[in-house]
Amino acid sequence: MTRKFTKDHEWVLVEGDVATVGVSDFAQSQLGDVVFVELPEAGRVLEQGKEAAVVESVKAASDVYAPVSGTVLESNQALVDDPSKVNGDAEGEGWFFKLQLSDAAELDDLMDEAAYKAFVEASH
Repeated sequence: MTRKFTKDHEWVLVEGDVATVGVSDFAQSQLGDVVFVELPEAGRVLEQGKEAAVVESVKAASDVYAPVSGTVLESNQALVDDPSKVNGDAEGEGWFFKLQLSDAAELDDLMDEAAYKAFVEASH
């Protein structure tokens, strides 16, 4: 399993041709207490880099972008009921949605964990 990151602070964990997507721990720490999430519906086709979901915190609302293209298989309904799961475990139980990958080569455009950490340190 490979976890990759975007410059917009989304992560994607790929298992076979299924990609699980969420926001990074850094992103949730910048957002503060998450109070609402709007997730994509199953069957929606997402394009890499385009808006996929919305996360709102006590500080701000932010778009969540699709790190890779694909078709939404499911959204994490537990987040709708308890958005604070994003703060508690952003890179685990706080996942946003799962996609059927349409182009695995898009993963090559993303950063691995070490590159992402360096990116965050350099930009903040």
